[in-house]
Amino acid sequence: MDATTSYEPVNILHLEDSAADHRMVCRALDRSGLAYSIARVETLKEFTEAVTSGSISVILADYRLPGFTAIDAWTELKNFGAHPPFILLSGAIGESAAVSAIHLGISDYLHKDDLARLQRVILRALELHNARLASEVAARELAASEKRLSEFAGHLQAAIERERASIAREIHDDIGGSLAAAKLDLAWLSRHTDQPESQAHIQAATETLQHALGASQRIMMNLRPSILDQGLVAAVQWLAVSFERRTGIKTKLRTSSESLCPPIAVQLAAYRTAQEALTNASKYSKCNLVQIDISDAEDFLTLEISDDGIGISEQDLAKAESFGIRGMHERARTIGGWLDISTRQGQGTSIILSVPLVEEIKHSQKGQLT
Repeated sequence: MDATTSYEPVNILHLEDSAADHRMVCRALDRSGLAYSIARVETLKEFTEAVTSGSISVILADYRLPGFTAIDAWTELKNFGAHPPFILLSGAIGESAAVSAIHLGISDYLHKDDLARLQRVILRALELHNARLASEVAARELAASEKRLSEFAGHLQAAIERERASIAREIHDDIGGSLAAAKLDLAWLSRHTDQPESQAHIQAATETLQHALGASQRIMMNLRPSILDQGLVAAVQWLAVSFERRTGIKTKLRTSSESLCPPIAVQLAAYRTAQEALTNASKYSKCNLVQIDISDAEDFLTLEISDDGIGISEQDLAKAESFGIRGMHERARTIGGWLDISTRQGQGTSIILSVPLVEEIKHSQKGQLT
């Protein structure tokens, strides 16, 4: 519903030192059929008081007034934060000055000789003002929603890591302990029997148990990377060596320091990012070389995993089911960092995690993962 059909009048504040010009504005508004109320002020003090005390829909302002200009009034108005549309209504301002005023943020300009257009100018200013307010509200709501999602993602990631650690402990205490006990029993049987057939079965069972123990250790390491207790570089080095041994892809690690000790949450995020990036490289890149670089230069932890593979297409990056890449982005955001992916088809892929480090906590939090 526009202002001409609304039962609520448009509350106008008219900054004008000429009573005759004010009456001309009122007659133009009466002829337009606009439902309105209007109050006239002449001084900057009266203007400020009216703005702070009343509910104003729109401001009409002459450009030159005794001792000040509309630009001075506009400057005062901006000090109040949210404010109504501000329209220059003057006959004493050139076109270039009017354009400059609009560049400052003033809503519109109308010459006093063109008052027949006053209603349209007011309604257009109100429409744009309301649209801007709605956009600002939507932007605030979106920012709040993104913050809640980021906090939830961080909480969910922390819960996942706690659950992983719990499962790893259970595997170590229950399954690992049982397998170790069974291996000891087989060793006892091996020492107390001379039958070749029994020895063959005992040896086969021992090898199976050894394989199961190795598998349980790998699972525990993936669930809870206890090697991070030795530092981020040692953990990523272990990842690189394991990756090269498993896939046959040559993997190199370069670092600015062997003793990088960012906060444990950052270490864990970097470790998981490297883990996911290496998994993607083994599945999709068809590469022959992976290069991992870790640096803490200029109070930023930077982890880059690059390969010489076939690259990733824009379509693949935009796929809804690209949960691995999305997960890396979310993990970076939960620790205040960001993830960049640089790729061109046929020219490899580079995944870069960047995290700002606060100096006073940069070398703290070396404690154990929970």
